[in-house]
Amino acid sequence: MAAESTAFERALDQLGREIVAGELPAGHGDTIDALVRRTGASRSVVREVTRVLGALGMLSAGRRVGLRVLGREHWDVLDPRVIRWRLEGSERAQQIEELRALRLAVEPAAAAAAARAVRSGSASTDELERAVAAMRCAAGKPEATAFLQADLALHAAVLDLSANSMFARLRAVIDEALQERAVRERAHLLPDPHDLQLHVEVAGAITAGEAEEAAAVMRRIVERTSQEAAVRTDNTEGRHA
Repeated sequence: MAAESTAFERALDQLGREIVAGELPAGHGDTIDALVRRTGASRSVVREVTRVLGALGMLSAGRRVGLRVLGREHWDVLDPRVIRWRLEGSERAQQIEELRALRLAVEPAAAAAAARAVRSGSASTDELERAVAAMRCAAGKPEATAFLQADLALHAAVLDLSANSMFARLRAVIDEALQERAVRERAHLLPDPHDLQLHVEVAGAITAGEAEEAAAVMRRIVERTSQEAAVRTDNTEGRHA
């Protein structure tokens, strides 16, 4: 079973990346047998892969037309897998910018809503406080380890405290943005003390019920991390030019 699961993930990642990269362009037609040869996976695995890609809006299937690759306008661009494939390919810069825009639209508003909920007495900050404590404890270890998990927990706690179910549904998207920075760019680096301080400040503002301050600090957090990602992407593209 484990080997089958690994084969599935490998084939899914291969075809997902190839669609995103345009190696399998929009309008391209294919068959299960051709994809079996392309991926080296079994027919049962490839059938399941095409089912998942279909659910993601990347592939359609019909009796007469077979399998057909769909354009970006059909993709479920909020799915973590699609985000990851875009970050790993030629659309990295565009995906980073789109994540930045989404986070700027959502997270400051969520932080403000969380502060208002706390001020009204309708929400508990226990999860938020635990996340801050965990971030402090992990400050002396590489960012991609315990610090990242605490960071994910803090941002998730803010979304939950906002009491906005649509904000909460975006947790997986924001998780991908946070993991992209920590795992790809800062895996062996210690957490930046200024980043830690900003997270302490946003948690403090929410706990104090200060909506405007919470939104302002969260906006600084998003802008800071997004600007760093954009600079790294520009530098990488410059080296490859």
